[in-house]
Amino acid sequence: MIELKLSELNENKAIKVDLDGTDICVVRQGSEVFAIADLCSHAEASLSEGDVTTGRIECWLHGAEFDLRTGEAVTPPASAPVETYPVSIEGDTVRVG
Repeated sequence: MIELKLSELNENKAIKVDLDGTDICVVRQGSEVFAIADLCSHAEASLSEGDVTTGRIECWLHGAEFDLRTGEAVTPPASAPVETYPVSIEGDTVRVG
């Protein structure tokens, strides 16, 4: 498990964090925080470098989009989902994993 500060997460800006040797993409949207695997299931590009829209993140390499809640691939060329991770928020503390 890792801990982050909610106040340090920029709205709609993905960051990459290390969770026990695995790269995780963390995104804040409003009062919610999402955590998904950082690697695109299509081309293994870093999702944390992509653009964030409402409920989705777009892979910068080929434009595949993933649902931040479920990890499902919602646009081609990706067809396989990415893993999601549990997130809890208590005050200004965000726990991932």
